[in-house]
Amino acid sequence: MSKPTDGRLVWNHSTHLHGLIPILERLCKHDGIQTVTPGEIRRVKGHAPKMLLRVSVPIRGGFKAIARQGKTVQEVFIVTTLDKGELENAIAIAMRH
Repeated sequence: MSKPTDGRLVWNHSTHLHGLIPILERLCKHDGIQTVTPGEIRRVKGHAPKMLLRVSVPIRGGFKAIARQGKTVQEVFIVTTLDKGELENAIAIAMRH
């Protein structure tokens, strides 16, 4: 039986929320994660004092997640075979390190 391969982190934007990339790199190592793609960054009115990453809505082949820090949010697209609960658990593990 072969070792499962790590997922792939796609770098298609030049800017990311501070501290997000190390979390996404750890998430890519979780079984069942195939591709993680950070997306658009926007400013919002609300304020999140520390980094938050939560699963938002299902997309074809996975889920969209929202990363928040300060007054900035960034979409993160995750292609995975995990269900929502398993993905939320994987994100919690990636954020603990």
